[in-house]
Amino acid sequence: MVTDATVTDASSPEVMASVNPSPCGDELVIADISCDDAWLSLRADDAPVLPDWR
Repeated sequence: MVTDATVTDASSPEVMASVNPSPCGDELVIADISCDDAWLSLRADDAPVLPDWR
């Protein structure tokens, strides 16, 4: 696998999240749309709840 090590302007990332249905259950997808292939996903049930972060 080849990794693209191109430096981008990290001073203004554009990060978005969505919950998408899938055959295995809902998935939370978090992506930095200012970078190619900068995303992650996990089962929505496994995502931390905001009050748990306080």
